[in-house]
Amino acid sequence: MKILMVCLGNICRSPLAEGIMQHLADEQGLNWQIDSAGTGNWHIGEGPDHRSVRTARQFGIDISKQVCRQFKPGDFDNFDLILVMDKNNLTDVLAQARTEQDAAKVKLLLTDKEVPDPYYDNTQFEPVFKLIEGGCKDIIHEYSE
Repeated sequence: MKILMVCLGNICRSPLAEGIMQHLADEQGLNWQIDSAGTGNWHIGEGPDHRSVRTARQFGIDISKQVCRQFKPGDFDNFDLILVMDKNNLTDVLAQARTEQDAAKVKLLLTDKEVPDPYYDNTQFEPVFKLIEGGCKDIIHEYSE
């Protein structure tokens, strides 16, 4: 299974989601490949936000070596599942879908709610980590059976 996590800038939520999902999949012995991307291009080539790195490290996950990149239509060819953090990300990714098969790969990580962007509120990184972790556990349960 190849999964792509997507948020706006690929510095806060989707790097956390990539790290968390890869960590959980590895713990379960799943041969999954996880990556992340942003819908915007502001941070291409940069590492994740230091607050995301610190928060992940508090939970035993190292995301410091990730490199931010932008989502591209070719990602539909390379991934089985594309999980977005909020409805704006959903709209932006679906706008690049070339076929119904592309669009069928895209869904909100939390199914019926959004992962809030913690960028402007330092107190939200740990709650966001926990929301993402719960969503990742649900995805593993759903797709590993």
